[in-house]
Amino acid sequence: QVQLVESGGGLVQAGGSLRLSCAASGSISRIYIMGWYRQAPGKQRELVATISQYGTTTYADSVKGRFTISRDDAKNTVDLQMNSLKPEDTAVYFCYRHQYGSPYWGQGTQVTVSS
Repeated sequence: QVQLVESGGGLVQAGGSLRLSCAASGSISRIYIMGWYRQAPGKQRELVATISQYGTTTYADSVKGRFTISRDDAKNTVDLQMNSLKPEDTAVYFCYRHQYGSPYWGQGTQVTVSS
């Protein structure tokens, strides 16, 4: 099993920044895709960003140019640097990891952006 723990969420004003972190533990594979989803109240859960073991990244169009995903394999962590935050970014952010063909999810961390 893989356990994922998110941290770094909070309340910020529009235009501010937050850095989310996800720590993975358990049965860790070197072959993986890891990243972030988010879900706003009344909205569908959506992909935010992903990163593979090769360092290949993807971003949702809504966050491209503002968010940056990175990883540290030595620490088994993935971070999401969120800049120029907008009220539309308000959501619960979920860390996820795919390995051995199976998905794993964190519990989520709340990000609230006020205007």
